[in-house]
Amino acid sequence: MIHAAIFDMDGLLVDSEPHWRIMEREVFDTVGLYLTDEQCKQTTGLPILDVVRYWFVRAPWSSEAAGGRSHEALADAITEGVHERIAHLAEPMPGAIDTLNFFVSRGIPTAIASASPMSLIEVVVKRLGIGDSLTLWHSATLEARNKPAPDVYLGTARKLNILPANCLAFEDSGNGLKSAHAAGMRTVAVPGAFEYDDPKFEIASVKLPALTAFSSDTFEALQTKECYS
Repeated sequence: MIHAAIFDMDGLLVDSEPHWRIMEREVFDTVGLYLTDEQCKQTTGLPILDVVRYWFVRAPWSSEAAGGRSHEALADAITEGVHERIAHLAEPMPGAIDTLNFFVSRGIPTAIASASPMSLIEVVVKRLGIGDSLTLWHSATLEARNKPAPDVYLGTARKLNILPANCLAFEDSGNGLKSAHAAGMRTVAVPGAFEYDDPKFEIASVKLPALTAFSSDTFEALQTKECYS
């Protein structure tokens, strides 16, 4: 049985991915790395420091080009810009608020389990006005390992005092889905259109084109599905 619903945040509850891509391109431009929007989509779901490392391995820049800034400093610059953009511009993903309310109306605890830092989670919660709909929110940056490791989902279940096997996790990225799957939860994958048919989403209990497709029928079907370990 499902006793809690746990949601990823970026690209799942909030339409933040375009803001991440804008800031990635802006900051990477300063080191001489000129990425396209499509290239930025390759790292969807990765923690931002891992994104910086990903591109450095493939197109290394000099310390001089970076103005002496470390990988951590570049990641921080991207995150700070995203904070500002989301606080003023971000909107909920289609169906996000209705899906949260679906669980709230049934007395089922809800939570956020995000790869983003707690400061950004709080910006999103405030921007979307969903604080009263959530039991808690948790960041993988407070755990030993970020996604795709299961730590943030296991930590969230622990904070909820609910067994992972009785949790339903919603994810839009492959890395996030791996995280929830490894935690032994039932999973709903909601991939972006650009990667909807990617085989990495086959491990999900259910795959939907958008949260608007989630329904009471979906929920009832998930209640009896086997979860994975």
